[in-house]
Amino acid sequence: MGLLKQETFICLDCETTGLDPAADRIIEIAAVVFQEDTVIDRFETLIDPEHPISEESIAIHHITPSMVQGKPKIHEILPLIFKMIGKKIIVGHGIPLDLAFLIESAKRHELANTLSSHLYFDTLRLARLYGESPTNSLEKLREHFNIEAEGAHRAMNDVLVNIEVFRFLVQNFKTTEQIIERLKKPILLKNMPLGKHKGRPFAEIPVEYLLWAANKDFDQDLLFSIRSELKKRKKGNQFEQAANPFSFL
Repeated sequence: MGLLKQETFICLDCETTGLDPAADRIIEIAAVVFQEDTVIDRFETLIDPEHPISEESIAIHHITPSMVQGKPKIHEILPLIFKMIGKKIIVGHGIPLDLAFLIESAKRHELANTLSSHLYFDTLRLARLYGESPTNSLEKLREHFNIEAEGAHRAMNDVLVNIEVFRFLVQNFKTTEQIIERLKKPILLKNMPLGKHKGRPFAEIPVEYLLWAANKDFDQDLLFSIRSELKKRKKGNQFEQAANPFSFL
């Protein structure tokens, strides 16, 4: 590891039958090996999941059961993917979910891998750190950085856009070590990224909801942001006011 411009990365994206790595299956995978301005290698394939594809998933990626019929099975593809990954840093948007799918698939077929301890850079967290895009979805980041659209929400299209987004998001870093160090610490979010208060600044969210959310299994950035807002209110003695609808009487 060292200078970013000399580093070789691999960007990954999986399309799946649903959102549960234990119950759902991968139906498409794309991977691109790249350096600062160069694509070195690329691979994509549809995969026969031997599993139903949920309507919700089809609505997102438009991959139907007939499209995956007769395609390779995941155990035929994983060795090639693991070989492509090698010791490269993995890049992806919300990449822990893709990695969880790959790890579960490997476990199912008893294929050895080191993905659970592999170094990765999540562009979702890098986008939170950057903090200038209205939302941090890959599509909104693409628009924000004026990156040309690659087409439908499919694995390779997402990977190619993701690489361009990554290049913008790491412009203020010179080395991989700098990114690693910064991402060890939680990132303070401006707005709630999910749930019924999605898009609202944390300062506007009712305290009861924050107290409930503070004990949920959210990622470190979201929990840090929720707990920071609660601390701020406690300090400003807004707790009682926010929790008591009659405090203004």
